[in-house]
Amino acid sequence: MRRTERLLAIAEHLRARRTGVTAEALAERFGVTVRTMYRDLASLRAASLPVGAERGRGGGYALDRSYTLPPVNFSAREAAVLLSAAAWIDRMRVMPFTATLGRATEKVRAALGASAQRALLTHLREVEYVGVPAHAPSAPVRAAVEDAWFEQRPLTIRYRGADGALTTRRVRVRVVVMDRGETRLNCDDLDKGEPRQFLLHRIEAATVVRG
Repeated sequence: MRRTERLLAIAEHLRARRTGVTAEALAERFGVTVRTMYRDLASLRAASLPVGAERGRGGGYALDRSYTLPPVNFSAREAAVLLSAAAWIDRMRVMPFTATLGRATEKVRAALGASAQRALLTHLREVEYVGVPAHAPSAPVRAAVEDAWFEQRPLTIRYRGADGALTTRRVRVRVVVMDRGETRLNCDDLDKGEPRQFLLHRIEAATVVRG
């Protein structure tokens, strides 16, 4: 995640919370050091975001409660359908865009008032989805594919073929095809100069090519 994206995500996370959160917890959530998180929080303050530190139980960093962003008007029913479907997609483990999905669901929660949030929790307890595919790509691979796709960057992958052989490829993802049981990536194979299709769950490691 780029720093600008992380700053926006931190702001949304603070906005969605009713209580404060420590710098250590924020650092762990966003995969940075505590020192980097302190710099990020200072940058948010420098950008006029009213981030304050609260003491005592439930304390930590929090947005001033009087601070508001342009509203998004979801009913509890609408939010329940969106969030339960998003949670199911995440559990299905075939979609590579789970980090973006998580940030989007935080924004939906943050847009609800207190009474709507209580109703939302009730609705979510009454919705169930059953069934998870047998094949599951790892979280780091999904994150790398997501970054490469949205940033339109090449990707270096270690791929386990149907014959069991492990090869390293440089590819550019063109189309993501999410089927019921697996996800296929239609790519340009940059080493061979031809289109190739790869199964997401057979990618054992992936790194975004930057620079």
